[in-house]
Amino acid sequence: MRAKHSRGRRYPEPPHPYRSDYARDRDRIIHSRAFRRLEAKTQVFTTRFSDHFRNRLTHTLEVAQIARTVAAALSVNPELAEALALVHDIGHPPFGHAGERALNALMRPYGGSFNHNLHALRIVEKFEQRYLDFPGLNLTFEVREGIIKHSRQYSAAAFPQLSEYLLDLQPPLEAQLIDCVDEIAYNTADVDDAREAELLDTGALCEEVPIFGEAYAHVRTGHSSAREKLIFNEALKRVLDLLATDLIEMTMRRVQELGAESVEDIRKAPKRLAGFSEQFAACNAQLKRFLFTHVYEEAVITEDRNRSVRALEQLFQYYLHAPGSMPASHEELVRTEPRHVAVCDYIAGMTDQFLLRQHREYFRNSTAAS
Repeated sequence: MRAKHSRGRRYPEPPHPYRSDYARDRDRIIHSRAFRRLEAKTQVFTTRFSDHFRNRLTHTLEVAQIARTVAAALSVNPELAEALALVHDIGHPPFGHAGERALNALMRPYGGSFNHNLHALRIVEKFEQRYLDFPGLNLTFEVREGIIKHSRQYSAAAFPQLSEYLLDLQPPLEAQLIDCVDEIAYNTADVDDAREAELLDTGALCEEVPIFGEAYAHVRTGHSSAREKLIFNEALKRVLDLLATDLIEMTMRRVQELGAESVEDIRKAPKRLAGFSEQFAACNAQLKRFLFTHVYEEAVITEDRNRSVRALEQLFQYYLHAPGSMPASHEELVRTEPRHVAVCDYIAGMTDQFLLRQHREYFRNSTAAS
């Protein structure tokens, strides 16, 4: 996807003398407040265990690094891929997917919902206010399209507000890559962080995830006197490399088999072309199952998660039923939107610790907060 062929911005701007439109989008994302807030949003492990764990920002940087590598290997646009990687989690609320599920459930009684990709679009189009000439970041069509379509398709009937985003067509390859690259990044990183947290049984990992077990055995055979942690690190690095290589090779093969020669050919394909082979999709699924079974549901993880989600739920109800309780800028939104939407937007933008501080302030004398 070449920037000169972009469908453009919602508010036209003159070209920059030495940066492409996608490079400018990348830079606008990096300089946004929502991007900076990712530093204080949990990925999986809180700082209760260590200061060395990934947070939502460092995870995003790892996704961007892999995305650039994969995009370059496929000769697609690395600037567009990087911009999409950097923005892909910008709509996440506090406490990761648990927070997202909680907000979605809280919105249901009012006929609403919460989806972090759709919320990301609201952030870049509405909530980020940095420029004199237009609201939001005024990102290119392809970046806005990729924000919502990188991981799934939407039907025009169910989501009429998204009809401008070519919902009957596939997104460009740069967007299609992001979901797979995201999985490579978080699966391998979560294994690494789980070991750091001393929640990982390496023997069980080798047995239940053969792609790791084979890499680990091969490294140990060649480096029998090395420190175990370095053997583990090298094995995990090889797993990441195998997954990324398969993604590159399989995507290229599908493009060639289709005979695609343009972005329009990619868009009109009957299904997405970027993805793993069946063999490595199965390997990736095994790794995900292991993490869900042995890491994400560990008591030390779920206790923190459940406590945090309870705080989010209580704070939502407090703001909902206490007019004037939110900052003036968010109370102002109630003039044009239902209060539950304004409350959801406010909470979704919070960092983990800010939400917990707000909760302590309003519920410090409440037994429900204990």
